[in-house]
Amino acid sequence: MATVIPPRTGLEHLQYLETKRPWLSLYGTRVRPVPPAGSSSSKPVYDSSLLHCMLPDELLQEVFMHMSPYALGRAACVCRKWRYATRSPILWRNACLKTWQVTGWEENERILWMQYGGSWRTMWQKRPHLRYDGLYVSRNTYIRAGIAEWRTTNPVHLVCYFRYIRFFTNGKFLYKTTPLRLKEVAKTLQGRPSKLDSVFGGRCTLTDTQVEAALIYPGKRPTVLRIRLRLRGTVTGANNRLDVLSLVTCGVDENEMSTGAEVLDVTEGWEEDETHNPDIPATSHRRGMAAFVFVPFEEVETSVLNLPVDKMDYYVPG
Repeated sequence: MATVIPPRTGLEHLQYLETKRPWLSLYGTRVRPVPPAGSSSSKPVYDSSLLHCMLPDELLQEVFMHMSPYALGRAACVCRKWRYATRSPILWRNACLKTWQVTGWEENERILWMQYGGSWRTMWQKRPHLRYDGLYVSRNTYIRAGIAEWRTTNPVHLVCYFRYIRFFTNGKFLYKTTPLRLKEVAKTLQGRPSKLDSVFGGRCTLTDTQVEAALIYPGKRPTVLRIRLRLRGTVTGANNRLDVLSLVTCGVDENEMSTGAEVLDVTEGWEEDETHNPDIPATSHRRGMAAFVFVPFEEVETSVLNLPVDKMDYYVPG
């Protein structure tokens, strides 16, 4: 007996090409008030998290693994389930080890149990640390008298300029002083700046809440810029302010330029009158000492620091 083979219509291959999407069943679902099970109360309870019925906890944790610690803090405010999911020690352990990678894994473990009771989340919130997801900006203004012409009274100009610092987890940082506003400089510091951008790199150390940073201005007469800062936050764990304690420039001997690593060694601290060139004494500056304010990259375009001088003649960082 001959076997009859039905004609191929192509529909049998759809099961291999179509990806199962169980969350599509949530579309068009009307959320209705449902009374609690086993309760005699007639007060309705709204189930507004239908997506959690289709999203397993393992997948939710995988999504949170790719988020920054400050994004996790915002995610914890979405609902109760997300709040419990963001308390996973693995998420905060990875954030702490990445932030303090210069300290080393063993030292971080010792600090964790000695000072923070073994909680990685508490360590992240209470241990001072520099932020790497944005820029620290210092807005400075001063009054400069103009030149008198004919019988015109001397004009007065309000000069505004900015200091920008971006820190990295390996103990290095980028520094730039310019009159350009935040949104015009952020793209330069996010990428790989060139020499024409006048961006200088240096090294820094963080001891408790004190930051010591140093960089070299190249040129015919190289100069070392040393900045001492104090880290603080407007709320717990923010670390969004840097107070300028001192700002010193000193000369560099030509013989020391070949050993730039030793010149930028800031691990043992430095004095205000310390200089690397006996012929050029150190100079302590008192202008441009406004505190640095942290601005995340996602808030660069909307920050108030982009306003011109006529709309914001001063700025109080708080």
